[in-house]
Amino acid sequence: MPETPADPKNPPLAAVLGWPVAHSRSPRLHGHWLRRYGIEGHYVPLPVMPEHLAEVLRVMPRMGFVGANVTIPHKESVLALADVVTDRAALIGAANTLIFRPDGKIHADNTDGYGFIANIRQNAPDWIPDLGPAAVIGAGGAARAVVASLLESGVPELRIANRTRVRAEQIKAEFGAKVVVYDWAQAGNMLEGAMTVVNATSMGMVGKEALRVPLDALSPDALATDLVYTPLITPFLAEAQARDCEIVDGLGMLLHQAAPGFERWFGQRPEVDEDLRRAVLA
Repeated sequence: MPETPADPKNPPLAAVLGWPVAHSRSPRLHGHWLRRYGIEGHYVPLPVMPEHLAEVLRVMPRMGFVGANVTIPHKESVLALADVVTDRAALIGAANTLIFRPDGKIHADNTDGYGFIANIRQNAPDWIPDLGPAAVIGAGGAARAVVASLLESGVPELRIANRTRVRAEQIKAEFGAKVVVYDWAQAGNMLEGAMTVVNATSMGMVGKEALRVPLDALSPDALATDLVYTPLITPFLAEAQARDCEIVDGLGMLLHQAAPGFERWFGQRPEVDEDLRRAVLA
């Protein structure tokens, strides 16, 4: 993806667009990197109502913005507004990273799958994706990015269950024969023999309902990871750990998905480390 050269006269600006957006940790994350690398630039939260998104995107480059992150509810709708969409964003059906190019074109990408895999690689370096099936709980936008990245990493089979089965069937239709759909009532059964198990729902998050998938069939040899990071150790991860599974929390996915955008906007490849985790959790 092309980098956006900063205007030497004005510090580059980047933003996160969402509605609402006050909860986003992205300003804290990017702000930490800007300070660490001594970069003259700014990253701000922009609350944008869905009906104003197209108008806001048109004017942002003229205001000095070099790019933006996109969060709920705009991740799907920005695809129709972008001039260039990467293959992975098109496959996932959502974008989370925009680049405003010097030629005026908006370039849309999705780095969620990259962030998901980078988080596992950093925190479970012995993980071998092709050792056995992966099981994904959930079939929303985040789950689609996880499915794409796991298949690309070489998992031999990808099992998926979602409360609304048709969404899981849609993923199978788009991602192919390696995807096996389970009924929600049978979600616990799909964990048998699975070597990578992912909660890609918001269940278990603070303020949300609990994840009620039974984990009796979970192998102690499996890696368990959750996309939720509030709390850092969700009830799902706590139970998986009690069953001797290796676990990876969801915060690293947030941190790693941010790195490609920061590099393209500000010209510096940032490091994801403990200092960053502490800054984002503070």
